[in-house]
Amino acid sequence: MRAKITYIITAAVLVFYFFLVGSRGVMLIRHGTPVTVTFGVAVLILPVIGVWFLWKNTQFVRRANALAAELDAEGGLPVDDLPRAPSGRIERDAADAVFTKRREETEDAPDDWRTWFRLAVAYQDARDTPRARKAMQRAIALHKSRPNTPSSPTVPTPPGGEPAPSSPAAPSSPSGA
Repeated sequence: MRAKITYIITAAVLVFYFFLVGSRGVMLIRHGTPVTVTFGVAVLILPVIGVWFLWKNTQFVRRANALAAELDAEGGLPVDDLPRAPSGRIERDAADAVFTKRREETEDAPDDWRTWFRLAVAYQDARDTPRARKAMQRAIALHKSRPNTPSSPTVPTPPGGEPAPSSPAAPSSPSGA
């Protein structure tokens, strides 16, 4: 809940800032000289980019929260039971161990949005936010394209009993190795 309140306050401050910057841009355009009109248009570009960025991030958060709610209703949401340091940060070794498990699950079922969601959580626990975001975007895209996939899809194994080779989109470790 605390993160939601922080996000709402930050978004409100940004919208206020965009309004102030936009009004300055309009004032410059109204001044009417070629230099002020040029600066006014340039100043108006900043709030437009900012509003677009804020909108895209808000959509991402809403979609990720919807996936979390659906996964929670199915009983598949990862449990947050990792050991933490006194500061509240998750211990790195524990996060890496869970990450390895989640990566293997995702390699076994690369078309299941649920495994990508859990992998995104593991990346975030391992403090790899860029990869966590990409994994969550993949989960969202898979959920959109196949909303009714089974929670534990069967993956055929080759005759030798060996697992199939990992796909080109297979996740990598948080350290990049």
